[in-house]
Amino acid sequence: MLYIDVGVLNLAERFCQAFQRLTGRTNVWLAVQLTNLSIIVYFVSAAAYFWIGDAWFRLVFGLFCGGVFYLLTLTVLRVPVEQHENSAYRRVAKGLRNPRRVRDAMLRIVFLTLSIVLWFPIAFVYVNLHLAVVLLSYSLIVLTTVVLYLLACDPLPPRRGWVADWLRGPAKAAAETREPVVTTEACEDEQRRIA
Repeated sequence: MLYIDVGVLNLAERFCQAFQRLTGRTNVWLAVQLTNLSIIVYFVSAAAYFWIGDAWFRLVFGLFCGGVFYLLTLTVLRVPVEQHENSAYRRVAKGLRNPRRVRDAMLRIVFLTLSIVLWFPIAFVYVNLHLAVVLLSYSLIVLTTVVLYLLACDPLPPRRGWVADWLRGPAKAAAETREPVVTTEACEDEQRRIA
């Protein structure tokens, strides 16, 4: 399973670097956006199931969700994306690899295994019992797996993306056509007129 993890990690890194060349956004930015998506999925599903249960269930569930939100404000939501990106850029500039490649390997393997092994049982339960909660749970497992792989990748040096250059191209050309072209003859004529 370690070889599969390394292969998926190398594939994810190639994808992240292609994404950075295209958009100028790093794997850290992408991981933060997917983390935000998983937080939204979690709280929307929690709000939906909050109204189903009894009063004691609502109380326990509300306290649990409040605790999760409090922990998120202390960890994930505390540091801005730019600070994480700058840290990654400094590490890459020093020639160091991402320490998460080795440190988080066992966690990535566990989530990758869960994503692969649980696919069929989740589909079976959803088709036969029509329980949407299993799809929400499985989507959180898959999002966490993807985020773990994205965070273990190394970004390229800072650059502007190809899409940004392409979008600026027509705007830059339009700005150049609006500016009057000044020739040396026109400057000499203007100086003679002033003198």
